[in-house]
Amino acid sequence: MSTAPFAVCTRPSTDGTVECMSDAPVLIVGAGPVGLTGAVLLARHGVPSVVLEARPERVQAGSRAICVQRDVLDVLERAGVGRAVADAGVTWYSGRIFHGEREVVAQTLPEPQPGLFPPFVNTPQNVVERLLEAVVDAEPLIDLRYGSQVVSLAQDDDGVVLGLAGGGSVAGTHCIAADGSRSTVRALLGLPFEGMSFDDRFLITDLRTKLDQPEPERRFWFDPPFNPGRQVLLHPQPDSVWRIDWQVPRDFDLAAETADGRLDARIRAVVGDADYDLLWASSYTFHQRRVPTMHVDRVLLAGDAAHLMSPFGARGMNSGLADVENAAWKLAATRQGWAGPALLPTYDAERGAAAEENLRVTATTMRFLVPADDAQRAHRLATLTAARTDDSAKAAIDSGKFSEPFWYLDSPLTTPAPADALAAFPRGANEPRPPLPGVLCPDVPLPGAARLRDLFGLRFSVLAAAGVAVPPVEATVVRVPDEVATALDLAHDQVAVVRPDGYLAAVVGAEEVGPAVARAAGF
Repeated sequence: MSTAPFAVCTRPSTDGTVECMSDAPVLIVGAGPVGLTGAVLLARHGVPSVVLEARPERVQAGSRAICVQRDVLDVLERAGVGRAVADAGVTWYSGRIFHGEREVVAQTLPEPQPGLFPPFVNTPQNVVERLLEAVVDAEPLIDLRYGSQVVSLAQDDDGVVLGLAGGGSVAGTHCIAADGSRSTVRALLGLPFEGMSFDDRFLITDLRTKLDQPEPERRFWFDPPFNPGRQVLLHPQPDSVWRIDWQVPRDFDLAAETADGRLDARIRAVVGDADYDLLWASSYTFHQRRVPTMHVDRVLLAGDAAHLMSPFGARGMNSGLADVENAAWKLAATRQGWAGPALLPTYDAERGAAAEENLRVTATTMRFLVPADDAQRAHRLATLTAARTDDSAKAAIDSGKFSEPFWYLDSPLTTPAPADALAAFPRGANEPRPPLPGVLCPDVPLPGAARLRDLFGLRFSVLAAAGVAVPPVEATVVRVPDEVATALDLAHDQVAVVRPDGYLAAVVGAEEVGPAVARAAGF
């Protein structure tokens, strides 16, 4: 990459000339939660960005994505809003699954240790965006521009230039495409978006009402009498708002159902006689798609621009935020000169593998939710029927395997664990992961209301127990108490190398830490 000052062409001035500055930004297309989080994380590393949003202003209607997973709250906390997102939402620990009117599964999620985030918080996407935008507005390294529609893209060895509708262009060193399922950047790159779409549609409503629930909980119905042959999902939101998702036929007409009272009848079947205010209603077709690569030269694709999956299990926004954190630290390292040449290409190696896993899990869920043939329908009915009396059948009911961090065991950046530990690694959805290199570092409460993840910095951290001699290395050495060393399964002479995104890059003897850090940096 050229080390010469990069001329950044920004908005045209009134006389038709172009303003330029010498500190080149990263260009981010899309000001949803993924794009805004990416901008803030880059600013945390001291990297400026220009965020281009085609819409003239933010649209606040509708909950859209609502479930934020525990480890993604940590990503948002590094962007300055994790606690605010958690406080603004509803925490739930209970889930119930019904077949018809009969309960077949009751799930309880474990409550967190003091100081740690809960497993999930239901905070609507529009609230997450509002909190992020407040941080963006206060950050001088971020230039957020509404009404900036990208119409062209050019890149070379020195940077990226995006042309804008109405004239003018903006340039930077790299581009993050976070412009959603109809991504303009993806189209300009000529990338296919292969996969499938489901024939059945889904109706989503937000309504404010008082329901008879002692504690907030997720409820899922298979084949209920009020939606025979299909499913219904109920989720709590803040301020007495509830989200209800119905599977509906492919010819569903929301306007017609609203006009003739059938929508009200649907809602009444769930809420009974309670008064309610309908805040938002929309219908969607769900897709399973991804690009063949998430990294094209100086452009990285993130979130729905790179992959689409069914929302059951909350793997959409959560995986998009994990994408952009992975992108942000690697872009910062590349621009600032502490990355090796192999670092940036690992964005696709790592996040592409994560997209494949999420698509595999959600495809399995959709085969259970929307059976494609008689054999799949018979399997689902047999499973649900057996679960009424057989506890062993309950685990086979799939109403959505909850979002979780992916593991980078096979990443070029990871110093591999021993072969026997890798062979025994549990790869099923939502199984506990041992703290092997490639796994997100476990969080542990520390004395004084702190926690382990609070100690991770902008570069690499080396976790070492007291008394372990660590040779000089391009990383911050963090001395950890015995309980942390135990949680990480560190032998008495071992250290853990932690990446800026909190993932374990290596668990090695202290004398091997230098090569492990170099490998994690892409050298």
